[in-house]
Amino acid sequence: MNDIKVAIVDDHQLFRRSLTHFVNDNKGMHVAIEAANGQQLLDQLEKTPVDVVLLDIEMPVMNGYETSEHLSEKYPEIKILIISQLTSRESIHRMMDVGAQGYFTKSSNPEQLEHAIRHVHEKGFYFGVELAAVIKEAFNWQKSEPGITEIDIKEDYFNPVKEHFSDRELEVLKMICKEYASKQIADKLNINIRTVESHRKHIMEKCESKNIVGVILFALKNNLIKIEDL
Repeated sequence: MNDIKVAIVDDHQLFRRSLTHFVNDNKGMHVAIEAANGQQLLDQLEKTPVDVVLLDIEMPVMNGYETSEHLSEKYPEIKILIISQLTSRESIHRMMDVGAQGYFTKSSNPEQLEHAIRHVHEKGFYFGVELAAVIKEAFNWQKSEPGITEIDIKEDYFNPVKEHFSDRELEVLKMICKEYASKQIADKLNINIRTVESHRKHIMEKCESKNIVGVILFALKNNLIKIEDL
């Protein structure tokens, strides 16, 4: 099995070098690119492919938001894991909107970072403590909507958004939330893997999301899934 090729993008050289040593010390992954800003990353990507980008938000020349937008458009196969000191809900939501698949704070335990890199590479997204807070906020948002009570949610009240999704798409959506891969979903539902991929595409389009993290947040906010489905 090939190593996970990682790019580290951060304008603080000491932190970047320390992170490089940490990644290289873990079996099955290595740093292929080091860059001080998004533009340096994009320049190097023309010759050096990577699987996962560890991306800071606040950088000169091209910040994390701009970089994520460029990566999502030009290199959609690359997984973006934000590593930043910014932990506000606004910054997390904004990074999800521009295509990031995960969020990790610089104050987190380094051992969790190895798991985050592997998870975002294999599963396509990573839910850390900060993202869990956003999900909880989304769930509480449901309960605070005018006219919607906790009983309504439990009894599956009429949901106009839900009408835009087929029963099969909702089945696939719930399995995606439980981290099932496309092949596992195909086996469970006894359908072709291409059909699963087609459902995935339609779900993302209907949720107007660029990644699975966005799909899950949309699904929670619109009561397509419940918190216990995760």
